[in-house]
Amino acid sequence: MSDSLNAPDAVDSGDSTPHTPGVSVRHTRGKGEPRFPDGPSPDPAGSHFERRIRSFQPRRSRVTAGQADALQRLWPTWGLDIDGRRVLDLGEMFGNDHPVVLEIGFGMGEATARMAAADPGTNILAVDVHTPGQGNLLNLAEQQQLTNVRVGNGDAIILLREMLAEDALDGLRVYFPDPWPKKRHHKRRLIQPEFLDLAATRLRPGALLHCATDWEPYAEQMLDVLTAHPDFENTQADGGFAPRPDFRPLTRFEGQGLEKGHVVNDLLFRRVQHGDRTDQSPSGA
Repeated sequence: MSDSLNAPDAVDSGDSTPHTPGVSVRHTRGKGEPRFPDGPSPDPAGSHFERRIRSFQPRRSRVTAGQADALQRLWPTWGLDIDGRRVLDLGEMFGNDHPVVLEIGFGMGEATARMAAADPGTNILAVDVHTPGQGNLLNLAEQQQLTNVRVGNGDAIILLREMLAEDALDGLRVYFPDPWPKKRHHKRRLIQPEFLDLAATRLRPGALLHCATDWEPYAEQMLDVLTAHPDFENTQADGGFAPRPDFRPLTRFEGQGLEKGHVVNDLLFRRVQHGDRTDQSPSGA
């Protein structure tokens, strides 16, 4: 590992002063030089697929030296660039035949790591575009020896459409996705009928789709869209929202929101085969 990557300012660009032991320096990248040569690609799918309305907003923030070190060291083994060029063998990726859950959007990865530690018999493929979060989750996985976590970088739609086989997943988690609150941006929300059409083909019958949001208008839309979809059935007898299940940790940020009076809604829907769906009307009739 180079000295520059161990310096606090290693991932920023600046003047290339000769390195003096014990003195922090900045690393200058040449034009076109990748930020992390052995880490996640800045645009893994490139121009191989048509551009579509993105349901995520890439966030740029500082990558710490520890996160950068994890990205450099661990990405070749535990990371996945979503390039859309092959169908994944999940058993080979994780080195076992345990069930696989896809998590779309994991933030800084603390909740993902806690879920992985609590359920080592379930593999988690966690996807995000936030580089500091990717590095942080890799760090947590190494520190806690979580062999059941893999970190994906890129567009989850391309992953689902191009890189996963039918019935490959035993679960799908979408926690606190961008609510796109402005009406003109609602088309960017992830939980839409077209997304559910695609997700249904990759979830085996019986698999659980679990969403959570603290944006109540989005929660209502999620409930409406999921309830109307023929491939999913609400696990709640009254057809409404679910209590937060024990396996979804209460994060620090969620706790702060709850203290401020925010309402968090969980939705737990099960993938059903056609003909197996029961009436989900509130009356249960």
